[in-house]
Amino acid sequence: MSGGVRVRLESDSLGAVEVPAEAYWGVHTFRARENFPISGTPISRHPALVRAIAVVKQAAARANRGLGLLTAGQAEAIDAACERIARGELHEQFCVDVVQGGAGTSTNMNANEVIANAALERLGHERGRYDVIHPIDDVNRSQSTNDVYPTAIRLAVVAALRELIPELARLADAFADRGTAFAGIRKVGRTQLQDAVPMTLGDEFSAFAVAVREDVARLEEAIPLLLECSLGATAVGTGVTAPQGFREAVVAELRGLTGLDVTPAAHLFEATWDAGGFLHASAMLRRTAVKLSKICNDLRLLASGPQAGLSEIRLPARQAGSSIMPGKVNPVIPEVVNQIAFAVIGADVTVAVAAEGGQLQLNAFEPIIAQSLLQSSGWLTQGVRVLREHCVEGIEANAALLEERVGRSVGAVTALVPVIGYDAATAAARHALASGATVAESVALVSGLSVDEAERLLA
Repeated sequence: MSGGVRVRLESDSLGAVEVPAEAYWGVHTFRARENFPISGTPISRHPALVRAIAVVKQAAARANRGLGLLTAGQAEAIDAACERIARGELHEQFCVDVVQGGAGTSTNMNANEVIANAALERLGHERGRYDVIHPIDDVNRSQSTNDVYPTAIRLAVVAALRELIPELARLADAFADRGTAFAGIRKVGRTQLQDAVPMTLGDEFSAFAVAVREDVARLEEAIPLLLECSLGATAVGTGVTAPQGFREAVVAELRGLTGLDVTPAAHLFEATWDAGGFLHASAMLRRTAVKLSKICNDLRLLASGPQAGLSEIRLPARQAGSSIMPGKVNPVIPEVVNQIAFAVIGADVTVAVAAEGGQLQLNAFEPIIAQSLLQSSGWLTQGVRVLREHCVEGIEANAALLEERVGRSVGAVTALVPVIGYDAATAAARHALASGATVAESVALVSGLSVDEAERLLA
């Protein structure tokens, strides 16, 4: 007992510590919790990462059993413990901070200890009986943090992208639906915030749909790069402590467990330090965020007003917009997506700097890469869903105002340049702006066309 709490004594090369008797984690996790009170975000906050680590350990246990490196009893118990974690159990035991020194060693040790103690429990032993199943000798057999951790991050990011991609596809469908609904509503197009030529509101929204679908395709292309697996490389790429046949066996097991097209890395020394797959995924997340933010800028601008702005569309009212101005409603949904985009853009810079900061045979900064990628993809997934459900699906057009503006827009005269020439069209535009006459009347004044002929050509 220690302060009324039951404890068990565990030791490592630095000495002995007291660990809560009920904890599935052990001495290595204890030290990491003391060393890294950084972000306040434990790895359990990224369930995809916890599940990915468990699946990697499960694949390794099966491969080790097949190679005769674990007994059937040990392998079955480790396998079952990993399965529990993959199902969502014991995640609260993954308690080290996601931001940590040591290139992910603390995360790997945390997983080794939780899995070992869950396996011991299955066999009817007390936690800490590492003479039966050892966190490193058995759970971590044939592995290193340097191949386990990046593989788990890759699988976790793939899982995150596979949640984001369908949400983006649904958002694209919502924009396309609005494009169809607004297909017959004419409006003034704008370039550089100045009136340009007429278009339809449907054109504008269908363009949003196409832009989002392009990002779906680019994110899907990032997945194969993330499925290159360095398991079997161990510490630096030599495969030391991983026996002959382990690499092929563990990749096959991982492919079977995940249903993903996991492929062995072509060059283990390169794969151990290269963060190229993470860089590419991060860049695609940044691309998606930038384009979504631009679209949200447009939505806010088009909905500005409602009396003194563009007021071309009406966004669904979601909440009161001011503690002082009665009746004010703000575009809060596009605003939150803008802020998500700002964070994703910043996270991409973090990933880039962390990838560049690697030295020699290892990148020590993959923990911040993991945090950045998983936060970005998670926030984007939620933001895209909220944007679709709480904004895009309920957008309405201010059709009467749009039609009135098209009728007064001098930009429409551009369509007559092939008929009356650029100079005459310019004169007509200037006359319409100065006099308040309609575009058709102004065209008739400076050309040989009648008003009816000009209106027909402008329609």
